[in-house]
Amino acid sequence: MIELFKIYWIFFKVGLFTIGGGLAALPLLQNEVLMRGWVNKAQFADMIAVSQSTPGPIGINMATYVGFNQIGIIGSVIATLGMVTPSIIIICIIAKFLRHFNENKLIQGVFVGLRPAVTGLIAAAAFSIASISMFNIELFKSTGNIVGLFNLKALILFGIFMYATNKWKCHPMLYIGAAGLVGMFIF
Repeated sequence: MIELFKIYWIFFKVGLFTIGGGLAALPLLQNEVLMRGWVNKAQFADMIAVSQSTPGPIGINMATYVGFNQIGIIGSVIATLGMVTPSIIIICIIAKFLRHFNENKLIQGVFVGLRPAVTGLIAAAAFSIASISMFNIELFKSTGNIVGLFNLKALILFGIFMYATNKWKCHPMLYIGAAGLVGMFIF
């Protein structure tokens, strides 16, 4: 029972302090699950890939996955409930006082201030994922060889998909599927 409450509380905190969508949750999620040893960095990167390629918000998908891995089906339900409870409470409050929030300069200022912070959180998560998927930091630390730092195949694939997403506005699932297929053959 204590483990269920612990999982609920951890994902409640993540849900409460995540402003800006699921990607903004990544640094907090990463800190919470890595600190507890529930997943390692590579597993976390894999969870992001799977969560992005499955239907639903990334934070909820990750909560469901971690909860299931820790306790089973009930863990996945409890973690998911923990993740969504703060949003439900906050949306109910906002709906009740929407007019006051729209007209309040202080609240408007809070949201303007949150935008760069959320951008920074997303950038930190992107850097963390990039360091796992495109760079071999451990090899570089052990050998000092700068060439060994870079995963050239991953960097080229990153460049191609970065270009493609900016050039053609296709559904993200198309890019995820294509990257998976390419990855099967080159890695």
